[in-house]
Amino acid sequence: MRVHHLNCGTMFPFGGRLLNGSGDRLASARLVCHCLLIETDEGLILVDTGIGTQAVARPKEILGRSFAAMTRPRLDLAETAVRQVAALGYAAADVRHIVLTHLDVDHTSGLTDFPEAEVHVHVAELEAARRPVTLLERERYRTAVWSHRPRWVEHHPGGERWHGFESVRGLPGGLLLIPLTGHTRGHAGVAVDTGDGWLLHAGDAYFHHRQVESGACPPGLRAFQSLVQADRTTRLHNVGRLRELARAGDVTMFSAHDPVELERRRTTAQEPSRRSSGRLGS
Repeated sequence: MRVHHLNCGTMFPFGGRLLNGSGDRLASARLVCHCLLIETDEGLILVDTGIGTQAVARPKEILGRSFAAMTRPRLDLAETAVRQVAALGYAAADVRHIVLTHLDVDHTSGLTDFPEAEVHVHVAELEAARRPVTLLERERYRTAVWSHRPRWVEHHPGGERWHGFESVRGLPGGLLLIPLTGHTRGHAGVAVDTGDGWLLHAGDAYFHHRQVESGACPPGLRAFQSLVQADRTTRLHNVGRLRELARAGDVTMFSAHDPVELERRRTTAQEPSRRSSGRLGS
């Protein structure tokens, strides 16, 4: 197994220090779309898709006018997952599985670039997208992202616990879904056993590395998380549980949008694990 840490979309919302925790508060902040590309004997697995080619071409239609205006994405084809897969010498069809933390558009608008892949998601998240019950849900889920009718694979809760967390097993590559609801109804982290230790892609369960290091968070990000949360009590409870997990030091954890965490992983995690068997199997 080999894990690549990709940035599949850079966003520059106004806010500077209020969002990133450093710099000029009047300057633009920088957020990323941290995705994983995992080489396994079962084919390539993509964890989240970031901003896809259709969103680059038609951002207001695919991402939505309000989202595009608020986040100010760079809209760079070279950052799309499908272009980065090609740069590594693979075809889009080599991505056989996509595992999603949740269905917000900045995590899913690349789905159309991989029409042959099976798309794995927590059943509660897919239900929220198909049958939104609040104004927030009706606004956040963009049906244009899955108009090509993805090959959904719904995963239900149940299975052995993982580091004290509920887990959903039976995913390709031995990956686990770790329910971390609060940001959305069916939000989940994705745990990866690299052979040298566990990685946890925590999605949008938190947004800034200090939240799991010290409990601090830049005020702009704190306000944004409250604005887009589905369940405040559960979200904050899960942030606290993730902080405890981080302190234990048994798992390498990162969130979806923190550029500091992405850079940490890129500088330390590009080599194959001891269990690596080389290139993909058939």
